Amino acid sequence: MSGLERAMLDVVCLCAEWCSACRAWRPDWNVAVARHPEHRWQWLDIEDEPDLMDEVGLDIETFPTVLIARGGQALFLSAIPPQPAFLDHLLARLGAKDAAPQSVAPEAVALAQRLAARHRA
Repeated sequence: MSGLERAMLDVVCLCAEWCSACRAWRPDWNVAVARHPEHRWQWLDIEDEPDLMDEVGLDIETFPTVLIARGGQALFLSAIPPQPAFLDHLLARLGAKDAAPQSVAPEAVALAQRLAARHRA
């Protein structure tokens, strides 16, 4: 398959309501959502999901943190600069159907799988 063929990605912002950086990032996030309707987007307040975070063993310390997955396979999990161009670059790189995933922590894999299961339910 060609790297030009695109695949739907699950793009999840792991945030917290109390975080001023997350609140400032939200309008740019919403622009990205509108610009890339081919992907599935989720804004996940980790404080609203403590059981999920505990279940997967993920402790987010830096915001905003973004999880990018394809079909339950985690491709990327990291804090990112809250800049639309950076997110666009990630989506372009990881959206290719033959894009190789980065090495991601097992916690990221577990979170991607659980969120994919939610979408299937």
